[in-house]
Amino acid sequence: MDTKVIIESKPYRVGEWLPTDQTILCNWLEDLSNEVENDKKPFHPVISDLQHLIETDAEIFALINLAFEQVPEKYKYSQYGKQVRDYHHFLQLLNAVMTKSPTYNDTGCVGFPINAILDWSMGTEGGFAAFLNDKLNAQFKKVLQHWGTFLNSVDSNYVLSIDNHPIQGSGHKLTKQYCWLSDKAMVAMMNMMRQHKEPIKPEEHAKARLEFIDTFQCDPRDEHYGFTCWDDFFTREFRDGKRPIAAEGNDNVIVNACESAPYRVTKGNDVKLRNQFWIKGQPYSLSHMLNNDKRAEQFVGGTVYQAFLSAKSYHRWNCPISGTIIKTQMVDGSYYSETPVAGYDDAAPNDSQGYIAEVATRAVIFIEADNPAIGLMAIVFIGMAEVSSCDIRVYEGQKVSKGQPMGTFHFGGSSHCMLFRKEVELEFDLMGQKPGLNTFNLCVNSKLATIK
Repeated sequence: MDTKVIIESKPYRVGEWLPTDQTILCNWLEDLSNEVENDKKPFHPVISDLQHLIETDAEIFALINLAFEQVPEKYKYSQYGKQVRDYHHFLQLLNAVMTKSPTYNDTGCVGFPINAILDWSMGTEGGFAAFLNDKLNAQFKKVLQHWGTFLNSVDSNYVLSIDNHPIQGSGHKLTKQYCWLSDKAMVAMMNMMRQHKEPIKPEEHAKARLEFIDTFQCDPRDEHYGFTCWDDFFTREFRDGKRPIAAEGNDNVIVNACESAPYRVTKGNDVKLRNQFWIKGQPYSLSHMLNNDKRAEQFVGGTVYQAFLSAKSYHRWNCPISGTIIKTQMVDGSYYSETPVAGYDDAAPNDSQGYIAEVATRAVIFIEADNPAIGLMAIVFIGMAEVSSCDIRVYEGQKVSKGQPMGTFHFGGSSHCMLFRKEVELEFDLMGQKPGLNTFNLCVNSKLATIK
């Protein structure tokens, strides 16, 4: 029976990793539920392994069942349409995602499909405990690596086409999915990069396409613009000169490490070595952010700048300063944990960005600046939900220059934090914006702050 959901549309997901319209997300989930009910495919081995872990580990079995059972009835049914019933249903949906690439629609892609499936269960007490479990997260890591293999394969490029028709089998009228090289997607992607400038109108799609070709390294003569797979498109690079390095040669100017929107600036007494990062306000806890590295003490009372990345934007990292790489570390962590104070938050994990800086899978890099007025700084690149493939491309002892590539996110984007010592007085240039969830992107390599 078709139970298409019609509820109030509203802005919904920061960075558009999930649709900006709750209706779209509900109907997407219903589409996927109908698909797995009509076509019961055998589980991929990595999904079978996850099922085995859930069913043989008593603690995980109890917590996962509670995660779905504790979802309030009002979120399970009524205007929200078909939702995830139990862990069996979750595994069926997860199995289907393993051979799907993220698509574009007018209100935002479902770039976090697993996050969308777990949306309400993440907010339960059982879900909070389950998604912090080390063994469960280790298996989630294998699941995401398996999906990443598909997204790195030629089979994933079915969403990379200039075809303007909805992708076949996209389901509900409200959830028509489009290719990433379509006119609609081109307009959306290039508008994301225009900051406060006048947006490109839908009928000006030819202008958007020319801007894309001029901005990114691609080959418009090729069917897929030269992109070999979804991840190749996702990690696309700028053409030379498109993101000039601000004040090159002036070590008093710090540049933006990612194409990202300012989320928070925290200074002084609010930056502590250890803090209750799970409570309201989500204060930073340096020791946990930096995986208990002894250098964390140097940042007590200093400054933490956090910004988030968009699904439609650029996902590589650049050096914010010139200096020497002191240490790099990949930290395994959670994938679907959100702060309990968010409750049944339809914007998770966006409203948990301060919290996930301490618990999520992340890359930690320490840099000793050439400028003694900066000294030691740290950057934490945070994987959010599916976006937990942090690819570090610098090494300990390496001499780096401001604006030099450092690494990239794969299969998605997320958030990052820059940490400065308390002796470093910074004057930020956020283009007149107050940090928060409704800011626009600052260009990578643009001026972020100046040493006072």
